[in-house]
Amino acid sequence: MHTEKYLNRIKYSKSLEPNLQTLKKLQKSHLLNIPFENLDIHNNIPIELSIDKIFDKIVNQNRGGFCYELNGLFYELLISLNFNAKRISARVFNKDNGYGQEFDHFAILVTIGNSEYLTDVGFGEFSFEPLKFEINKIQNDELGDFIFEKYDKDYFRVSKIKNESIIPEYIFTTNRRELLDFKDMCIYHQSSPKSHFTTKRLISLPNINGRVTITGNKLIVKKFNSKTETEIKTETEFKKIYEYKSCIKNGSQF
Repeated sequence: MHTEKYLNRIKYSKSLEPNLQTLKKLQKSHLLNIPFENLDIHNNIPIELSIDKIFDKIVNQNRGGFCYELNGLFYELLISLNFNAKRISARVFNKDNGYGQEFDHFAILVTIGNSEYLTDVGFGEFSFEPLKFEINKIQNDELGDFIFEKYDKDYFRVSKIKNESIIPEYIFTTNRRELLDFKDMCIYHQSSPKSHFTTKRLISLPNINGRVTITGNKLIVKKFNSKTETEIKTETEFKKIYEYKSCIKNGSQF
C-alpha cells in the first residue's frame, strides 16, 4: 500500500506518531473525506476483499465504500504507521430482526498503552473519534454520546445515547480476525435481498456543518439542527449530484 497517497486522499499531513492524538486525527480526516457508499452493489460490480483493489477504488479512483472496504483499508494504514491494531467482527442491530450474523460488520480495535479503542470509519453516522473501550462509562463525541456494555459471556455492545435512551449499534467480540474471514458476509451483503445494502443505493459523508446523504432517490442535507430532503427525479440528476467535487465532498454548499 502506498501510505503517502492514502494520507493525501484523506488530506492528512500532521504527526504520524502512533499515539491517541494521531489516531483521533486520522479517523476524523478519513470520515470527512471518504464517503460511505454502496454504489458498486447497485451497478453489479463485484466487491472483492483485495487490499490492492480496494486501494485503487478508494484512493486512485476517489471513491468510497462500505465497512469491509473502508475499515479494511484503514486497518492497513494503521499497521503501516506502527499502530497495534486488530480486525474484529461485529453484528449490527436491527430493530426488526435483532443482531446480524457473525462478520456482519468489520471494525477495528487499537491498543495504545494500557487502553483499547474502538476505531470505525465504515459505519455511516457513528463517532468522529475512536471510543475508549471502557464498560458502563458514557463517552462524549461530536456526533453523540456512546456507551459500552457487557452483552453476554461472549459479546460486548456499543450503543448511542439519545434523549436518555440507549440505542444499540452493534455487538462484538475482541477476537482477532483475518480479512478473508469476512468474505462470505461480504458476498451476502452484495447479493442477498435480506441485506439492507441491496435494497437501495446509499452515499453519505459528514462535513463541518452536518452531513450530506443520498439514500435511494432522496438527497438529505443535515446542518446542525436542520434537515432538508430533496427528491432526485432522474438518473441524470443523480449523476450530477453524485459528483463528489460538487456534492459529497463539498456538502457544506447545500
